[in-house]
Amino acid sequence: MPIGLQLRAAFAPVFAFAAMGVLWGAYAGLVPDTKAMLGVNDAVFGALILATPLAAVSAMLAAPRLAPMLGRWALPVSVFALAVFFTLPGALAWPVAFALAMLLVGASNGFLDVVMNARISAIETARDMPLMNLAHAAYSFGYAGSSIATGLARSAGFGPAEILGSAGVAIAILSVLAIERGPGITGFTRDRSAGRRLGRLPLWGGLVVMVAFMTENASEMWSALHIERSLGGAPAEGSMGPAVMALTMGVGRLGGQTIVARVSEAVLLRWGSCVAAAGLALLAAAPTPTVAYAGLIVAGLGSAVIAPTAFAIIGRNAKPEARPHAIARATAIGYMGYFIGPPALGLVSELFGLRLSFLGMGVLVLLLLPIYPLLRRPQN
Repeated sequence: MPIGLQLRAAFAPVFAFAAMGVLWGAYAGLVPDTKAMLGVNDAVFGALILATPLAAVSAMLAAPRLAPMLGRWALPVSVFALAVFFTLPGALAWPVAFALAMLLVGASNGFLDVVMNARISAIETARDMPLMNLAHAAYSFGYAGSSIATGLARSAGFGPAEILGSAGVAIAILSVLAIERGPGITGFTRDRSAGRRLGRLPLWGGLVVMVAFMTENASEMWSALHIERSLGGAPAEGSMGPAVMALTMGVGRLGGQTIVARVSEAVLLRWGSCVAAAGLALLAAAPTPTVAYAGLIVAGLGSAVIAPTAFAIIGRNAKPEARPHAIARATAIGYMGYFIGPPALGLVSELFGLRLSFLGMGVLVLLLLPIYPLLRRPQN
């Protein structure tokens, strides 16, 4: 099916994915400047952003109950809230205030993530149309474009406050594009007992998503620092690190959108893990920024398909009344990796260096291989 028809079927949630990518892309491209603004080392910076998943997971678990109250406004309100809160971290140089701002970012990000994934899954099921890789590709392209723009802005002398503030205001204004028409828009049910009939599907799926997001986010957020500090790259070269990986992941997810119709999901997941591990090993051993970019490209192509494919399996295999709860629980588990990955990599970096940190991430991706059969096992 043409990408244009798929995009038209799910424009509002796909825009939400892209908007989230723009905000996180700006943030990741600013990691070296933000860390310098706060005046902390790798371990402390990692600890400061460790506050983020606590709020995110709480919001994810609450989303299936709260989203129906907002009805068709759940998506645009969530996009608007995330954009507003993202204007804060770049303007707060006091570490404690920065951590509190990241709590607000985490809560709004967690809520939006469950809402948009549940909405995509509902459209997939209703129209019998694969959309999850397309939606996650939109995130990656938004992330890549924002990272590139951030690098150019940094080179022009702009700092975290100006860059994050501009990105937040722009997305807040554009949040009207996430408004949809019609009933049942959020993809959620008001059945309170549905969340108690999930089985182990969200657990295995959440573990897969957790490792995938841990690898993806840690690589994107620390690649700029690795290129600038370990390899002697300029600020523009550093900001290109997360941009290269995000752009590659966008391409990989668009490819996955086509490939998933031709090969089994099990094959796609296995090859994705092996390719991602090889790319992370190359990134760890890179002697120059150019080789680091090559490692990020390989890692991005491999890891691109892991999380979207896992979400698609969860949405398809869960019962309709339990689907949002299954996605919310898997997302909560998965995003522990999304947010814990960067702090964990920062701690390992402080002890052993960034090279060994990236190598360890590659080993972690390979540990997913025995979990994939459990994810596809029929649920009772």
